[in-house]
Amino acid sequence: MELQIGNYRWRILVFLFFATTINYIDRQIIGILAPTLQKNFNWTEKDYGLIIMGFQIAYAIGLLTMGNLLDRIGTKWGYSIAIAIWSIAGMFHAGARSVVSFVAARFVLGIGESANFPAAIKTVTEWFPKKERALATGIFNSGSNIGAMITPLVIPFIALHWNWKTAFLLTGSSGFIWLLFWIAFYKRPEKETKLSDSERTYILQDGKESGEPGECIPLKKVLWHKQTLGICLARFVTDPIWWFFLFWLPKFLDKNYGIKLDGLGLPLFVVYTLAIGGSVFGGWLSSHLIGNGWQPVRARKLTIFLLALMVVPIFFASMVSNLWVAVTLVTMAAFAHQGYASNIYTIVSDIYPKKVVGTMVGIAGFAGALGGILFAYAVGVILDITGSYYLIFGIASSAYLICWAALKLFVPDNERIEV
Repeated sequence: MELQIGNYRWRILVFLFFATTINYIDRQIIGILAPTLQKNFNWTEKDYGLIIMGFQIAYAIGLLTMGNLLDRIGTKWGYSIAIAIWSIAGMFHAGARSVVSFVAARFVLGIGESANFPAAIKTVTEWFPKKERALATGIFNSGSNIGAMITPLVIPFIALHWNWKTAFLLTGSSGFIWLLFWIAFYKRPEKETKLSDSERTYILQDGKESGEPGECIPLKKVLWHKQTLGICLARFVTDPIWWFFLFWLPKFLDKNYGIKLDGLGLPLFVVYTLAIGGSVFGGWLSSHLIGNGWQPVRARKLTIFLLALMVVPIFFASMVSNLWVAVTLVTMAAFAHQGYASNIYTIVSDIYPKKVVGTMVGIAGFAGALGGILFAYAVGVILDITGSYYLIFGIASSAYLICWAALKLFVPDNERIEV
């Protein structure tokens, strides 16, 4: 059956996968180099927290605006502008010398990177039918794990053999390579001549949903729905946990287990390699349930609940003396988060029309970034006062169950929004 339909849509997914991989390499490099930079520039924990907040504030602002921009000008050029901005900003880190200049570099990086997920989700919505969207999202979202996995392997090598500036320059420039292929080859399915008629029909099987560039809706038309509140609450409490892994996990391993720059590769490789499985598993599980007759939103929520239970044991991560027990607990949480992400992104396209998917993903991302801003500052203060990660992991252990409760309360199973 699949051979008769065609598989061109999966080629489009390759673009999204590599963009997300590059996005996370440029995002995470600061976390890998943090112990080195902190020593070189005499940063306090609060200084580092402010640098992380610079990215997250910009990310929040960008998410609130970029999603709407993507709905206006379309994914091709919206994605192109965004990756050009974040690539330039990534390279600019090499010239930073003070806390202020690093905050500025992170701020511009956050503006550009904020468009990645709204653009990718919108592209999936355009190129895949509903029953395949969670799986497609899980596959491209696994690029975040690949990026997070590659970074601790490659960046220490570059930094130790050359210097930290070279690491920022090389990773920042990689986005321009992607950009050349994206501009040359990307088209919407309605306009792609290489797409077979049977596959085009398959992609558009859910019926016509207005989604042409320029067909966008004011934010206030999206904000007042209770589903918007539920999804935003879910992102508010869970996004900060993933960012904590990205930006503080190397520092946690350094402080609790004495793992330095040249030893970070293996434990972080294990965490993010296995998290890839979570991204694909979460997408597969809800898609499997839908294929067996489950209503899409109900399938997403059950999947999120099961994955939330896997995060609870991270409560003990800072209490154990064995490095690999701690790594195992963090890995379980990372696996669960990525499976959850495949569904929290896709649930937007389940209940909102195509013409506002970019806007809604941006609004939800803004809520997540706002939570990240508050959590980044709180982490810095907690560590400066207590020197311990105990309270931080305690918050992380309950966040995903709170997320599920918000979805259960505000997002009905069988109600689709008409905007």
